[in-house]
This record gives sequence, structure tokens and C-alpha cells, in this order.
Amino acid sequence: MTSNSADLVYLDYAATTPVDPRVARCMFEHMTLDGDFANPSSVHRAGLRARDSVEAARSAVAEAIRARVQEIIWTSGATESTNLALQGVAAAGGKQHIVTCSTEHPATLDVCAALARRGVETTYLRPNANGHLDPQQVADTLEPHTSVVTLMHVNNELGVVHDIASIGEITRQRGVLLHVDAAQSLGKIPIDVEAMHIDLLSCTAHKVYGPKGIGVLYVRSNPPVAIVPLAHGGGQERGLRPGTLPTQQIVGMGEAVRIAMHELDSDDRHIRALREQLWRELQALEGVYCNNPDEPCVAGILSVSFDGLSAEDLLLEAADIAMSAGSACASGSQHASHVLQAIGLSEQRAHGTLRLSLGRFTTGAEIERATAELARVAERLRENGGQHTYFT
Repeated sequence: MTSNSADLVYLDYAATTPVDPRVARCMFEHMTLDGDFANPSSVHRAGLRARDSVEAARSAVAEAIRARVQEIIWTSGATESTNLALQGVAAAGGKQHIVTCSTEHPATLDVCAALARRGVETTYLRPNANGHLDPQQVADTLEPHTSVVTLMHVNNELGVVHDIASIGEITRQRGVLLHVDAAQSLGKIPIDVEAMHIDLLSCTAHKVYGPKGIGVLYVRSNPPVAIVPLAHGGGQERGLRPGTLPTQQIVGMGEAVRIAMHELDSDDRHIRALREQLWRELQALEGVYCNNPDEPCVAGILSVSFDGLSAEDLLLEAADIAMSAGSACASGSQHASHVLQAIGLSEQRAHGTLRLSLGRFTTGAEIERATAELARVAERLRENGGQHTYFT
């Protein structure tokens, strides 16, 4: 499989993956008149066939995370799942204290901020210099009124893996719910919601070679988690998430997850070897530093800083490489990534950080092209005192 542009090297898999062609074919079979396109809530034969496809996909996701089928709730993606989990638990009443981490995705941090404005107390933990969170930090922060701990399984900027199993053992013993954002871990590393003592889990299809616009919230059923829906009408998904189910997107997620679980080990070996190649070649350049050197870390994410250079300039100059910066532009000024700030990077180094993320379809030849281009651009920028100039 190649990019739609022969000149583009795609190294932004952590932002979104391309849909696997096998997934696209499966989806197409559920979109047209000669396929199983009908409303899965309909009771006629076509609707029942669509419902069977939806339930097969639900089973595939449940099997991937070792959950019960009835615990899988379809949503539009991990952001909605996280909103439903955290706001739904808060709306159910009872204890009103949330524990999270300062390196979480905005999908979690923004929900926590919104709940804080409604009077829900929130505690933000800080990871160590490599982005890892010590489970004892969680234990030390729990209070009698703590309702839920919400943490990423894999950080989206650094790729570091939190010890969710140890944290889950602590929260389960203390009678606190554990919500996990698994957007970056589903299909990449093993997940077992029972063994890891996870009560709520959010994930999405578009990080695992499935379509955008479909995701899952796992809600533990035994004993049941009290959660209040955010929307009403229709009664679908146990009344927690109403609306007509998008059959083609659901079967796409199911197929993507099936493939990912079947190819998890081979994908990991392939991607990890390419990540090592990428860092080996970048390490030879002047003033390049790795921000996520320690294990455990998922195979596909490499965070690197270019000393004295701006990530924005690197992105503009290396336009044939699709990658992300470790900072974001807002209101005309550049703000350092909250993740990089949390692990203690200086503002200058944070502004020179790139996230390079690899995936199933990345090739060794693409790694060679990308590193050669980054070397050329970095050298030219340094010749110009680190300032961006438009080249032809």
C-alpha cells in the first residue's frame, strides 16, 4: 500500500491511520443496496442481517479487550466515550473527586475542567521525566470521596505505557472506578479489562486502521457501573447512547480490530524495527534528542527534539513528510505542549519537538527518505540561524 502522493512520507499514524483496504472492502459491503445496509434496529430481514453484522463487530471488540459483549457501547469515537464515562459517572451522583494526570489528552483534560466548573474536585498527577506514572502516586492521592481515576493507557505524544494493571488493583481495592483512554493502545498492546481491573474504557477505530466517526465505551456490568446518559431518544445501546447505528462504520471497526489482534505481534515487530532504524539515523544528526527513550513504550511513536530549531519551521520545510509538532499554534502564538512541559522539557526544546509515528504500512525506504529530508532541512535552517526561509 502506498500513499496517494508518491512524494509524501506519512509519519503521523498516531494522529490517524489510513483505513486498511480489507476494512474498506468490508465497509462497502454494508453501504449499498446489494449489501447489508439496512437500519439494524429494523425488524425486517434486511434489518436483521445488518443487526447480525453489528453484533459480530461488537463481539470482535469485546474479545479484543476480554470484555462481555453486552459491555460494549458504540459511540462516535474516544472523545465521546470519555465524555460519556466521566460526565455520566458524575451525573450519577455520589462521590465527586476525580484523579487524572497532567499529560492526558485534551479529550480528558477538558472534561475534567468542565466538571471542575460544576464543583467536582480534580487532582492532576505529574509523571516522571520520561512520562511514566508511578502507581503509588495514584494510591497516595485517593480520598474517601474519590469517584474515578481517569488515565491514558498509552500517551499520544510520547507513546509511554502506564502500568494500568497495578493502578487498577489499587483502585479496585479502594472502591474507586478506573476509566482508561485506550485510543492509542487498542490493537497495539494487549488489553484485558478484567485482569487490569478497568471499569470504563474508551477507544476509537481510526487509530487502528478503521474509519473515523466510530468508537466504543466499555462499561463494566458486574457489578454494574452507575452512569447517566448524556443524550436521549431511541433507546439504543442500553439507553446510554441513542441514535441509529452506523452499520458500515461499526463493521469497519470490528474488522479493523479483528485484523489488528490477529497481526498484533507481526505489526509490533515490523514497526519497532522501523522505529529503531528511524532513531538510529536521526541520532547521527547534530543536536537531536529522544524524549521517550525508556520502555515500556509502544512501537510506533518517536518524540525527538532538534536543538535550536523550531518544529514549525521543520514542518514547513519538510513538507513532503507528514508528521506532528510537539507544540500547537493558538491565537497567533506558539504554546509548548502540555505533555512536554509536564515532563520538564524547556520551552525551547519543546518548541523544537517533532512526533514521528509509524504504522503498518510504513516502509524502510520511507524511513530513509524521511531522515535524509530532515537532515537536509535541519542543516539549511541552522545555516540560516534557525530561521525559516522558503526554499524552491
